[in-house]
Amino acid sequence: MQVSVETTQGLERRLRFQVSNERIDKEVKSRLTSLKSQVRLDGFRPGKVPYKVVEKRYGAEVRDEVVTEVLRASYVEAMEQEGLRPAGAPDIQPLPTAEGEDLEYTATFEVLPEIEVKGLDELEVERPAVEIADADLDKVLEQLRRQNVDYVEVGRPSADDDRVTIDFTGQIDGAGFKGDRGKDVGVRIGSGQMPKEFEQALKGLRAEDVKDIEYHFPERSPDQQLAGKTAIFHVTVNRVEEPQLPALDDEFAKRLGIEEGGFEQVRAQIRESLEFERDRAVRARLKQQVLDKLLAHHDALELPQSLVNAELKVLRERALRRMQQAGSDEQTPDIPDSALEQGARRRVTLYLLINEIVRSNDIRLDEGRLQEALNELASNHSRPQELLQYYMEHRQMMEGLELAVIEDQAVDWILERVKTVDQVMSFDELMGIKGGTEDQDSESEDEGNEVNA
Repeated sequence: MQVSVETTQGLERRLRFQVSNERIDKEVKSRLTSLKSQVRLDGFRPGKVPYKVVEKRYGAEVRDEVVTEVLRASYVEAMEQEGLRPAGAPDIQPLPTAEGEDLEYTATFEVLPEIEVKGLDELEVERPAVEIADADLDKVLEQLRRQNVDYVEVGRPSADDDRVTIDFTGQIDGAGFKGDRGKDVGVRIGSGQMPKEFEQALKGLRAEDVKDIEYHFPERSPDQQLAGKTAIFHVTVNRVEEPQLPALDDEFAKRLGIEEGGFEQVRAQIRESLEFERDRAVRARLKQQVLDKLLAHHDALELPQSLVNAELKVLRERALRRMQQAGSDEQTPDIPDSALEQGARRRVTLYLLINEIVRSNDIRLDEGRLQEALNELASNHSRPQELLQYYMEHRQMMEGLELAVIEDQAVDWILERVKTVDQVMSFDELMGIKGGTEDQDSESEDEGNEVNA
C-alpha cells in the first residue's frame, strides 16, 4: 500500500493512499466462492450454482462491501504506518480510476497536537484542612429536630412557624377553577409550601376564624388559565398549632430508626457522614485546582477544531435540556457559538492534557476504584442491583464511568508531583455555607468531571 501525507493547514492533514486492485479482487473472489455454496437459485441444486451466475448476481454488491471494508482497514494501516494520531473521523474521498486499476483515495482529517506536560513541580495547590467540630454535629442535629418537629394545638393567634389547618374555597370572577378548594390543609407559616402572600395572610388568626384572602396569580404561572388573574379564597381556620422540638435523647434516636446505641450512635453516624462529605469536598477542591492550574500552564495548546466543534454540540444540547427542564418550549435555543466557545475550548484542552498524561505514563484503569465508583452509584439508587445490572449490560455507560475513574487516577498522579499546602478552614467554609445556608454559585453538571467530554 502506497501512502503520502500532506499538511494542509494547522493540524489538518490530507492522506493519499493507494490500495491494490489485486487485494480487492482476491477478497471479492473469496467471498463469492463462499457464497456459491450457500445461495439457492431456481433451476440449480443447492451448492451447485455456477460461479459466473453468482458473480453476475451478487458481484457488484460484494465488491462494494469489500471496498468499504478494505478502505477502512487500509486507513487504519496508513495511520499506524505514518505514526499519525487522528483527532476525529476522516473525510474520505475516492479519486477517479479506470476499471482494473488500483484504487486511490484521499482522507482529510485533523491530528492530535504534540503535547509535552511539564512544569508540574512548579505548581502549588491548597489542600483544605478541616476538622469536624462538635458545633458541626449540633447544627445537623438541630436540622433533624426541625424535620421531626411535633405540633401542639394552642388557643392564641397564629405566628411564624405555626401550623394553621384550614378549609378553603376559591373563586375567580365568581366561578370556581382547578385547585380551588381544600379541606383540613395544614400550612406552616413561612415554609413556602404556599405563596408567601397567602401564608402571611394567615398570621394572627385563631381557630374558627373566617377570612377572605385575595391572591393575584403571577403572569408566568404554570397554569396559563390562571396567569395574571385574581382569586378570592374563603378560608376557615380549623386549628392553630405551635411547633415543639423533640428532646435530643434515646427516644429521638428511635424516631430516626436507630434502635441500638441510642443518641450517641446518632452523633457517631452524623460525624461519619460529615467526614465523608468533607473528604469528597476536599477531593473536589483539589481536583478543580489541579485542572485550573494545568490549563493555565498549557494555555497555548493548538486544538483540533473538529474536537471543539463536537464539544460545542454537546454544550448546546446540554443548554437545551436545561431550558426544557426550566419549562421552556424552545427546541433550538438561539445560543451563539461565541457564548460556548470558551467552555468548549477549556474542556477540549483539559481532555488532551489528561489524555496525554494517561498515555505517556501508562496509567491503567484501577479495577478496584471502578468497583468502588459503581458501588457508590448503587448506594444512592433506590434499586441498586438493577443499576449495577444496567451498567453491566450497557457498555457505553460503563465506558463513561471508566473514563471518569481513570481521569481521577490522572489527577492523583499530578497531585503526587505538585506542591500541596494545607489551608485551615471550617466545615461550613469548605462547603460554601454562610449563616447556615448554602451561598455558592451553582456549578455545572460536569464540574469536577469536565475532562470526560
